[in-house]
Amino acid sequence: MFAVIKTGGKQYKVSAGDILKIERLTGDAGQKVDFQEVFMLGDEKTAKIGTPNVNKAVVKATVLEQARGDKIIVYKKKRRQGYDRKNGHRQDLTVIHIDEIVEGGKSLAKAERKVKAAPKAAAPKKEAAPKKPAAEKKAAAPKAAPAKKPVAKKAAAPAAAKKTTATAAKKPAAAKKTTK
Repeated sequence: MFAVIKTGGKQYKVSAGDILKIERLTGDAGQKVDFQEVFMLGDEKTAKIGTPNVNKAVVKATVLEQARGDKIIVYKKKRRQGYDRKNGHRQDLTVIHIDEIVEGGKSLAKAERKVKAAPKAAAPKKEAAPKKPAAEKKAAAPKAAPAKKPVAKKAAAPAAAKKTTATAAKKPAAAKKTTK
């Protein structure tokens, strides 16, 4: 089950359990938020489109954190005019978790997993397989030799070209005449 909602001047297609970064909403981590502007509800078989909103449809979400987006550089320049301006911008964002989609008081889709407002703890590391000694590695399995590509033979140079290079190499250097 999915819904199309509007928030922050943008539309988002959401399902129960999704985590989104949207424009800043008021509220602290753990607070519940309802989105009343639901434009569409649907699944694989059917879809219900609102005019403009679907009647009595609500998407319920939980605020996970208040964050900021990446820095964007805004640079303006007019050549040969001595005009250039450089500004930076970081957008304020709210990270939310979609809990459920409700239509007319009955829940259509609920999130399967629970959400924690605190940051996630580091996952336990998997145990590495014991290393084999070098002698066992060699004896384990011989590697197949890589397939060789056939080598293309070079075309024979024309006979005229061979004669010119051979005669040029055989010519003796011109002897200098000395007068005394």
